[in-house]
Amino acid sequence: MSVTNTVTSTAGTATAAATTSGKNVVGKDEFLKMLVAQLKNQDPLNPLDGTAFTAQLAQFSSLEQLQNINTQLSAFTRQQQSLSSAQAVTLIGKEVLARGNTVQAAGSPVALSYQLAGDAAEGLVRIYNAGGEFVDALSFQNQKQGLNTLTWSPPSSLTGTCTFEVSAADRAGRVVGADTMVQGEVTGVNYRDGAVTLSVGGREIAYGDVVSVKKINAN
Repeated sequence: MSVTNTVTSTAGTATAAATTSGKNVVGKDEFLKMLVAQLKNQDPLNPLDGTAFTAQLAQFSSLEQLQNINTQLSAFTRQQQSLSSAQAVTLIGKEVLARGNTVQAAGSPVALSYQLAGDAAEGLVRIYNAGGEFVDALSFQNQKQGLNTLTWSPPSSLTGTCTFEVSAADRAGRVVGADTMVQGEVTGVNYRDGAVTLSVGGREIAYGDVVSVKKINAN
């Protein structure tokens, strides 16, 4: 009798501990071993209830199915990452438009692009330096919905990474949504911690942020 109680208690404790612990998770092999041990050491005069045994078998089946699904998802994720890496390389030498708000000030004109959610009667583009300090602003009027671009000439004293934000309103004074964009030629592809980024105009752009790609006109 004491053996039965000891084995059952140990199995139950192990299952509970594995369930609550983030480091020790019971796999299907361990679960099956505990189930077999429970059957071997059950009291012949008080065998395991059929309903309880069926429930444990169902738990084992569910555990196996979940592990198989997890294995398949992991394989699918690796396949998708490999595909993304291969596709990213084909973008080298092409011009991309991507979500982002960073530009490089280096003494030459810089294109500030943004997508307007509707026609805008007026708007303002604010530019900030790497420290988040306001450095300049550009205003615009009567721009159509879609992609728009302004050319900014940074002061010669300003160099490095800058960010920009866009606000706009229609003729009735209602706010028009504006998403900042960056564009430029892809000069390289980087792989870091399982993520793919593109080198565009001296900055890194997440591969997933790219919204359009086009060939660069050789002429």
